[in-house]
Amino acid sequence: MLKDFYIAFSTISFTLLGLWFIVVQTRHAEWRGRALHRRRAYAVSLHFALPGIMGLLSLVDPNSRTIWRASFAVIAIGGVLVLVAVRGPAPGPLGLAAYAAAMAGYALIALIAITPSTVHEVGIDLTAARVEAILLSSEVFLGANVAWLLMFDPIETRE
Repeated sequence: MLKDFYIAFSTISFTLLGLWFIVVQTRHAEWRGRALHRRRAYAVSLHFALPGIMGLLSLVDPNSRTIWRASFAVIAIGGVLVLVAVRGPAPGPLGLAAYAAAMAGYALIALIAITPSTVHEVGIDLTAARVEAILLSSEVFLGANVAWLLMFDPIETRE
C-alpha cells in the first residue's frame, strides 16, 4: 500500500486540523452564538480529521487490505452521514459546491473500499488504493478552500 504517502498525508491532515482550531479560536466569540457558523466550522474540521484518521488506520498494517477496506468504508460512510446531519456548507455557491463534492468524494471512497474492482470496471488504470489516495487529497483540498471561505464569511449572514 501507500505507506510513505499516508505517513506524510496524515501529518498534513492533522496539522491543518490544528491550524483550523486556531482559526476557530480566533472567531469563537463571533461564532459561538450562531448555530450555522458552529456547524460550518465543524464541517471544515471533518475535511481534515476524516482523511487524517483514514491515513492513520491505513498504517496500522500497511499490508492488510482488510483493515484498509473496512476502515475507509466505515469512515467514509460516516463522513457522508455526518456532513448530511451537520447541514453546514460554506456560504455561497462555491461553498455549496465544495460541500456537495465532499459528500460525493466520501461516497466514492466508500464504494471503492467496498468494491475495489469498480476502479478497473470504469476503465481507470490505477489501483483502488491509489484512487482513494487521490480522492482523500481532494477532500483535504476542498477543506482548505472551504476554510478560506468561512474565515472571511461576514458574521452578518442570516441563519
